[in-house]
Amino acid sequence: MAENLAGKVAIVTGSGRGLGLAYAQELAARGAAVVVNDVDAAVAGGAVASITEAGGRAVAVAAPVGPTETAKALVAAAVENFGRLDILVTNAGVLRDKSLLKMTDEDFDTVIHVHLRGTFTCVREAWAYFKEHGVPGRIIAVGSPTGQRGNFGQTNYAAAKAGIVGMVRTWALEMTRAGVTANAVIPVAATAMTRTVPFFQKAVQAEERGEPMPEFFRKELGFGTAADVAPLVAFLASDAAARVTGQAIGVGGDRLQLWSHPEPVATEYRDGGWDFQTLVEKFEALFGDRLQPVGEKFPDLPADLQPEPAGTK
Repeated sequence: MAENLAGKVAIVTGSGRGLGLAYAQELAARGAAVVVNDVDAAVAGGAVASITEAGGRAVAVAAPVGPTETAKALVAAAVENFGRLDILVTNAGVLRDKSLLKMTDEDFDTVIHVHLRGTFTCVREAWAYFKEHGVPGRIIAVGSPTGQRGNFGQTNYAAAKAGIVGMVRTWALEMTRAGVTANAVIPVAATAMTRTVPFFQKAVQAEERGEPMPEFFRKELGFGTAADVAPLVAFLASDAAARVTGQAIGVGGDRLQLWSHPEPVATEYRDGGWDFQTLVEKFEALFGDRLQPVGEKFPDLPADLQPEPAGTK
């Protein structure tokens, strides 16, 4: 494998397992030294071992993402162990899924704190290092289709992931003169969350057996494994992506997508502005057939990929 990240140093938050671990392993395989992060020290240590046993370089920082102290510790670990910092991947996250009336303040605050504040504090600390040392660094934040379109029962998660993409666009503006890029990856892959969704059952079962996922999932849904997402993270971390910034890029299975920025889909003008009665009379005719959909729209599963009834083996 070409070591096109040789000499680079990366931090990957939430990289003890799952997607984050795949990102850390891919960056290490490409030659980067990696600071692994997880709240569980044993899990973080296992991730480091998987990298070093494969010939890579890695150290662990066991700490919850969100507090500024953790962000400072992550950057310090990169500099103290490997002499510099070039890449930050903000992957750490938690779920507290509930419908709106059942969602508590704690459910909301916990998800916002880890995803949104955790991304903010870590990027702020990395950006300070990049700016002070003249490093053309790479910021790679992790979004979600939920943040792009919404999803039932995920008010907190949708808010956090939409906010991350909004911050990325702002950072791209603020950092461009320093040669630093900021992008969001929108992964669609088998994770702890999707493993519990019956719609994806056959795909997850195939992965667990070490078999290729059915083409319907990989092609029609763009749904795959963590290993399908990791190469995009490595690409955005590389010099080859120096002109790519402020973008939200989806990846999963066989599919790669460039998400649009929000743009008006229809514009109308009225001399003197829009009063209430005119809106009542005109809105449906002007915009009724151009209202935008919400949520993910999935095609019907083929008969052979229908989930097994609960309780069957």
